[in-house]
Amino acid sequence: MCGRFTQERSDRELAEIFEAEQLGDDPGGRFNIAPTDPATVVVQRDDRRALTTYRWGLVPHWSTDGSGAARLINARAETVATSSTFRDSLLRRRCLVPADGFYEWQRLERRRQPYFIHRPGSEPLAFAGLWSGWRDPATNDVRRTFTIVTTAANERLGALHDRMPVILPPDAWTTWLDPTLNDTSELMALLQLAPEDSLELFPVVPLVNSVRNQGPKLIARLESPALGVEGGIEATQGL
Repeated sequence: MCGRFTQERSDRELAEIFEAEQLGDDPGGRFNIAPTDPATVVVQRDDRRALTTYRWGLVPHWSTDGSGAARLINARAETVATSSTFRDSLLRRRCLVPADGFYEWQRLERRRQPYFIHRPGSEPLAFAGLWSGWRDPATNDVRRTFTIVTTAANERLGALHDRMPVILPPDAWTTWLDPTLNDTSELMALLQLAPEDSLELFPVVPLVNSVRNQGPKLIARLESPALGVEGGIEATQGL
């Protein structure tokens, strides 16, 4: 799964990277984005690609209320095309979720040890995302929300969790965002497992365990040989 991630870059930087119109002005520096938090996403309607802010946790347009958002932060790639919750968004409302990295936890004997996962060289990630607009019947306001598509974890991350976000390479961004594309087989072909050598991970201080904590200290490397810092993660059961 993907339950926490970082957006360290500003909207200005992200707009340049994703060649998108900047609609917001988030300064970045976010190291602990959690379910139901607002986050920056890239969407496209017609020929207009835009960088905007939606809330994390999908509320389908047909929902009677928005209370289930925290349960729909992820969508399984294996069933996203057949699920009544996600199918319409897959065909009509796809997005990219920029991230500098994400967290997973290793279950130890008496605690859960967080790890930070990112690209070598700190290149940005682009998670495959789906979005929806839901009208609140109490206020008539439209709430736009998103979910992150996940797939089976590669071997390296599998010691932490059996799922990981789908990370789209730059050459797939335009296809994923294309609002005219509604070929399910072509879309599903994009939801591939990230190569083993495309990500690095290391243990970090447990401050990230609390959603109230923020700042670069959350991704400070925890130098502990017992945890296998340089990739030698002890085999554990998935969370």
